[in-house]
Amino acid sequence: MGKLFYQLSGAFAEFERDCIRERVKAGLRNARAKGKRLGRPCASVDAGRIDRLRIQERSVREIASELGYSRGLVHKTIANGRQLGVASAAD
Repeated sequence: MGKLFYQLSGAFAEFERDCIRERVKAGLRNARAKGKRLGRPCASVDAGRIDRLRIQERSVREIASELGYSRGLVHKTIANGRQLGVASAAD
């Protein structure tokens, strides 16, 4: 009897999960059809200003607080600049 109960409750849980998944996908399709932009908004970063501040030997923490960015965003911008061949003070 216990085994039957667990199998039935598992089947109902799987069915409910599939229903939720279908509703979420339908909602995303509907939002896209209405022109809604999905996901995190892109951050506009002044990479040139970050590079100029790095050339002045400012720390990442100082740059982030001055420009109002997170330290992670400043680190990513510096790393992407290196990948693109942009010279910075850290090189």
